[in-house]
Amino acid sequence: MVDQTTVLIVGAGPAGLVLGNLLRAAGIGTLVVERACREQVRTRARAGFLGPHSARVLTGHGLGAGMLHGGRPHGLCAFRGGNGGFELDYARLGRGEVHTVYPQQDLVTDLIAEYLDRGGELRFGTTVTDVDARTATIGYRDANGTGRAAGLFLAGCDGGNGVTRPAMPAAVTRHSQDHGVAWLAVLAEAPQSMAAVTYAIHDDGFAGHMARGPEVTRYYLQVRPDDDPETWTDDRIWAALDTRMRTAEFGPLRRGRITERRIVHLRSEVVDPIQHERLFLVGDAASLISPSAAKGANLAIMEAELLARALVDALVRDDHSGLAAYSRTCLPRIWRAQEFSRWMIDLLHCPPAATADADFQCALRHARLDSLRDSHAHQNFFAEHYVGI
Repeated sequence: MVDQTTVLIVGAGPAGLVLGNLLRAAGIGTLVVERACREQVRTRARAGFLGPHSARVLTGHGLGAGMLHGGRPHGLCAFRGGNGGFELDYARLGRGEVHTVYPQQDLVTDLIAEYLDRGGELRFGTTVTDVDARTATIGYRDANGTGRAAGLFLAGCDGGNGVTRPAMPAAVTRHSQDHGVAWLAVLAEAPQSMAAVTYAIHDDGFAGHMARGPEVTRYYLQVRPDDDPETWTDDRIWAALDTRMRTAEFGPLRRGRITERRIVHLRSEVVDPIQHERLFLVGDAASLISPSAAKGANLAIMEAELLARALVDALVRDDHSGLAAYSRTCLPRIWRAQEFSRWMIDLLHCPPAATADADFQCALRHARLDSLRDSHAHQNFFAEHYVGI
């Protein structure tokens, strides 16, 4: 027996849950399947910076109550380097827009609750074993054994390592780039040490400070791509952060228990097109982006809204033009986000010392920083692209 629904969604992250909520609001039947258990989905710490478009999507569709209550506006970032530091009040630059700091695990918790309130079906602990894009059908395995589910359409929202992207045909173009940079991502039970998101540039490597909540802060340290996170003890992490963030010059960091340390490899991947037959890719399944500019979750929400609108048009109004144009609409925005992410990577990192032109590249990086500090036009460019897609 095959479980039948109208739109079958693989993945219960922001992409899948926003899509499911918007479809349920239109009265469209949905089934969301997720490999992880509910507690894992609710507690996995990921991005926490929502751009203005994402905030508008959430509030405009009745999904923003938690964000409006617990989120905090953020419009300031800072850069530290060998020649001192400077701040950019990007809320007063570009289009005058800001981010909203709201931890992704809190957003996902909100979206799950709303989705279930809207009558959506959500199955955790369900591993998808095969995907058929032509029939919008999946095979799955859960605690009760194996089964199959099918919809009129299938949305792949299961990330860059999921099962829906490999279901795309071999003829699809798969762009990828390894930026040769790795970060140690650290989560600390400590209040933020400064008001701004801070990017520190140092000969030892990049370091970053990003608030995730009143009592939780995300830090990043550039490390070797083959580094082992377990060799980074708490003391070693704090010592490296002190050095790279130049606390002797700018003031101490607020310390706390480190609850997470993992290696993040800065990679970019884009599938073109992001649709085939009845399968549509959303979020990291469509395009993986480095975390250097906090674009991943915001791209996912943007794509989920566009796909939801197109599916409603097709299912309710028999207008399939939005579905036909889904890739053409999303991909230019994806590439603009990728371009700015790459710009940030070049701004924050020097190439390895063994690279033939390492000194030249480092000198260019210093020139970019000087221009960002001194040029109002450059600052407006940064602000517009930093918050937008």
